[in-house]
Order: sequence, then C-alpha cells, then structure tokens
Amino acid sequence: MTDKKNIAVLAGGNSSEFFISLKSAETVANAIDKEKYNVFVVQIKDKEWTLTNDLNCGLIIHKNDFSFTDKGQKEKFDIIVSAIHGTPGEDGLLQGYFDMLKIPYVGSGVLASSLTFNKFYCNTFLRNFNIVNIAKSVLVRKNKPFTPENIITKTGLPCFVKPNAGGSSFGVTKVKETKDLIPAIENAFKESEEVIIEEFIDGSEIQCGIFKTQEKEYKLPLVEIVPKNDFFDYQAKYDSNFSEEIIPARISEELTTKCQEITSQLYNVLNLKGIARMDFILKNGEFWFLEANTIPGMTAESLVPQMIRKAGMTIKEVMTLLIEDTLNKI
Repeated sequence: MTDKKNIAVLAGGNSSEFFISLKSAETVANAIDKEKYNVFVVQIKDKEWTLTNDLNCGLIIHKNDFSFTDKGQKEKFDIIVSAIHGTPGEDGLLQGYFDMLKIPYVGSGVLASSLTFNKFYCNTFLRNFNIVNIAKSVLVRKNKPFTPENIITKTGLPCFVKPNAGGSSFGVTKVKETKDLIPAIENAFKESEEVIIEEFIDGSEIQCGIFKTQEKEYKLPLVEIVPKNDFFDYQAKYDSNFSEEIIPARISEELTTKCQEITSQLYNVLNLKGIARMDFILKNGEFWFLEANTIPGMTAESLVPQMIRKAGMTIKEVMTLLIEDTLNKI
C-alpha cells in the first residue's frame, strides 16, 4: 500500500481548445513529481470521461464519485489538476462538480472561473475597482437583434470581435470597416452564444503570469508579444514563425513593477487561485486590461512555462508548490 496521493490531471474539454488542452495536460502530468504522487490523466470529452495513462488507458471514470475501477479495485483521487482550456474546465462547471464531491482542486473556484471566462461581465465587474484601464465594449447575443452602426458608434474602428467565452484566439477578428462587422460576429458565434465587440487599443501586448500560495506571492517575468500577423491570433500563438515572444518585456523596471502590481491586485479582487495569466495592452505608459486566464496554456510553446523558466524555476517545482498548498488547506 502506497502513501502517495492520487492526482487526476484533466485534459480535453468540449471547446475548440481540445487538442491544445491535451498538450497542456501532457506537459503538466510529465512535470508532476512521480516520487510524491501517483499521476493519472483523465480525458473529458462530452459524456466520455476516461483514463489515458498507458497502464489504465480506456478505463471509465464513474461520475457519481469521480473514481475508476481497475482489476476489481476501486480507486479515488485525492486532488485534481485541470489543464482543460474552455468549457467545462475553465468556466466553473467542473469546479462546481468537484465542490459537490468535496474533492480539492488546484486553481480558481466556481465564481472566479465563471466570471473571468465571461469577458464582458469580467470587464464590467472590474470597472468598479479602478485598478486598470478597460476598453469600451458591446455585448451581442445569438438570435438577438443588433445594429452594426450603433456598435461602431460606441467602439469606433478598428475594433475587435471576440467570442465572449473562449480562448486561444479562436473566432477573433480585427474589423476595420463596418461592412465586415456582421461576418466577424457570425464567425465568433461559432465559438460562443455571446460575442463581445471591443474598442481597439493601439499599443504593445504585455502578459504577466502570477500564482500565490498561503505563504508567498510569485510574480513571473513579463512577456512582450510582437505578432507578425495583424494581431496575436491563433497562428501567431502556436507557430513561432508568426510572432516574437520577448521575455522579459522591453519596458522599464518601473512599468514592469506597475504591471505586476496591477496583476496582483486583479488576482485578489477576482479571488483567483493557482496560476493565472493576465493580458494587457501598454499604451503611452498606461496598461489596458484584455483578459484573465485562470487555466493558461501549458504546452511547450505556451507563455507561462516560458515565464516560469525565465524566473529560474521549473514546472515541477511550481506544480509541487500548488499541489501541496491546496492539500494544506484541507
């Protein structure tokens, strides 16, 4: 009998980010200390929840208690680490499920996850705190009427059209002419029932990673994004030929500290847990908030692993800190 804790690393999900999540989960699972923990990868796709480890591949997860049976022996999990981008991993649905089962998990809870996943509501919430600049935006819902001219009056041109709930820049379009707005909105509706149209802020894209334990705050080095496309789209995010990711960002120490402090404040106000990545636009010395990512990409190409390495840490060290911190709260 082993004293090791059983850890489930969640992969997959029900969004366009499915395959990115599989790669993130692989990175996370490989990084977790096998001398301390038994690591299992659970793939979630619609109603099919299965183990994908070599020794247990294909075994079905029992959803009534999130367990599995192997050779007549029932196995349960002590803690969950989610690497699911998009629904149901990043929007609070699985967090609610695990809360009901009383299984602890690394990362943000139900409310924080659902709020940050909804870009428009997150922006509306954060405006109350005057921590950071937030672009003007308009929300449209599927099958509800809207007028392109009224939207452009508020956001101006160019503007960005994005799925209100989504990631990895799927369904995002930079609109430069009014005639292109409706096709862009229809494209975004393929990813989400709601679409957000945002004012374009012309500046440098800066991203900041952060995580906190009960004892310490870890502010990671900033990343400056220089896309070779018109903006940091899916291609630029996952093909190094289409963007330059500069760590640390080429900004002053003062601005670096300012961005990290803003990120820390937002983390607290949103009541985040685990690793988070905040995305900003820097314009004329001022930061504009783009979005908060509560389950950021952890693939080899992803920014947070790059930030961690630049900070002189390993993903293994970070995962151990977060797992132990979560277990210590039980």
